[in-house]
Amino acid sequence: MGTTTVERQTEAEANPRGGCEADPEPMAVDGLLAEHLGEAADALIGDLRARRRPHLFVISGPSGVGKDAVIERLRPLFPEAYFAVTATTRARRPGEVDGVHYYFYSEDDFATGIANGEFLEHATVYGRHYGVPRGQVRQALARGQDVVVKVDIQGAAAIRRLAPHATFIFLAPESMAELLHRLRSRKTDDPEALMRRFGTASRELAAANDFDYVIFNEANRLQQTLEQIAAVVSAERCRIRQHPMNL
Repeated sequence: MGTTTVERQTEAEANPRGGCEADPEPMAVDGLLAEHLGEAADALIGDLRARRRPHLFVISGPSGVGKDAVIERLRPLFPEAYFAVTATTRARRPGEVDGVHYYFYSEDDFATGIANGEFLEHATVYGRHYGVPRGQVRQALARGQDVVVKVDIQGAAAIRRLAPHATFIFLAPESMAELLHRLRSRKTDDPEALMRRFGTASRELAAANDFDYVIFNEANRLQQTLEQIAAVVSAERCRIRQHPMNL
């Protein structure tokens, strides 16, 4: 007998594709697609993370602008970073600890360090030698740590030649009158030396044009300075194009 209309309708409802296999469940398709896309996206995320490189932050500015105070307050804000210790032949000031604030070298030891190429940079400032021992910086970068270096204007220029991809931050005074007040309040120089420092600081302001960022370290607004530096550090850490530091 022929198939009735009712039977044909029942078959069509049971197999709407006319004998072809039914599509996979939509939920299963979505799951497979999500898994594939998720794996590809995770690979991209992994690549983005792998691009992360330790940064070298160079903080500089004229004498008396407050570099030491800024560095001291930055340490607890970035405990994961390495703060390079500068070597110097100048006399130790009250409260300074060897190996923490500076490495205090004799003239002979410093000369030996220069001869052996131990310094990332070194300069003579007001008759005293300053330099950043290279080994500590290399080791910290190799560990994956960001490094913060505090140097004078000459030192920043020397590091720029070695590491042009470092981030250079210039601390500027709010005014020359305030800078002179700070220099006087230190009471470490006689009047002649003080005015020599002041004159040098005036000329060093022109170097700000060579830096990536300028931050004004205003009197009684140290917290503002710290927040601005922290913003710079955060932004630089998020750069899509990062470069290794070859020192």
